[in-house]
Amino acid sequence: MRSELVLALWVVASATQALAMTRLETAGRTYPIVEQDIREAFKQKATSIDLDALLDTHKRYQPANLHPLPRASSDRVFSVELTYSLDHDIRDSQGHLLYPQGFTFNPLQYAGLNGGLVVIDGSDPQQVEWFKGSPYRQNLRAILLLSGGYSAELKQELQRSVYYLTHDIATRLQLKAAPSVIIEQDNTLTVREVYLEAKP
Repeated sequence: MRSELVLALWVVASATQALAMTRLETAGRTYPIVEQDIREAFKQKATSIDLDALLDTHKRYQPANLHPLPRASSDRVFSVELTYSLDHDIRDSQGHLLYPQGFTFNPLQYAGLNGGLVVIDGSDPQQVEWFKGSPYRQNLRAILLLSGGYSAELKQELQRSVYYLTHDIATRLQLKAAPSVIIEQDNTLTVREVYLEAKP
């Protein structure tokens, strides 16, 4: 047993010595590095950034496809049917048919809208105050969408996530006015436009 241990130690020592004596040579043609060191490039870029301008840009950001809505002129309730029929075949990467053209489905059967959607114009103080006093303020599952105003300001003011209403969402949900509340009922969406009496 002792001789085996001595032999093992000798093998390890020999291998370590052999590795220590190995000298790596240049193989092939080499060229000088002409690119700037990436760390130096980052440092230079960081010092040239105007943080105040960047923050102001963030605060004033609105998407190009923001969908503005007028204030609701009356209370109105209507339903939106989301059933959709495919206008083309959907195939997998091997070309096998997954869903044929004409396949009809309702997305609410696969993914519900538990908390609902609330749409307001964030640039209208009365609509913001209405939202603050509504039960949706405390319901963090309700998704808040803006048809105007700036999400960064309202995120800070309301301490919750705020998103923008885009053309495709407004068109699909047939939204015409704000504030609007959209909730799921029996695999359809019910839209309620809320009339706010103008303050004198």
